[in-house]
Amino acid sequence: MAENTKTITTNKAAYHEYFVLESFEAGIELTGTEIKSIRRGGVNLKDAWCSVDNGEMLIKQMHISPYDHGNIFNKDPMRVRKLLLHKKEIMRLFGTVKQQGLALVPLSLYFKGSLVKVQLGLCKGKKLYDKRAVAAEKAANRDMQRAIKEQNR
Repeated sequence: MAENTKTITTNKAAYHEYFVLESFEAGIELTGTEIKSIRRGGVNLKDAWCSVDNGEMLIKQMHISPYDHGNIFNKDPMRVRKLLLHKKEIMRLFGTVKQQGLALVPLSLYFKGSLVKVQLGLCKGKKLYDKRAVAAEKAANRDMQRAIKEQNR
């Protein structure tokens, strides 16, 4: 990400459940009250996923809390939102997902200047033994860092 970005939220569950093979940046179509709610941190990407329908990239199951002062202008918090990508990119991702059995998962949401962007990941699912191996590796690294810190004292 560039220097004028501010991360709003990350999808930690995606990194636990998937191997991220490639990532992409996409714009997202939002309404005014959704932007205000996002600025307050009222967004959740935990169960979100992306699909291609009728040549359009859509993000589903992303929860944006209703804005407190939005009254009639608030939209459904779980509504399907359109992602803004070039048609060529959408078709390439659609082909890759269909052929290789991968998933498109939103990894993070951030401001780039005044615009809200989504980082999408082309992901492959982890098996249980993969998750265990990653946890064991993290524990080993933590133990090594602890030992080095003790040795330097």
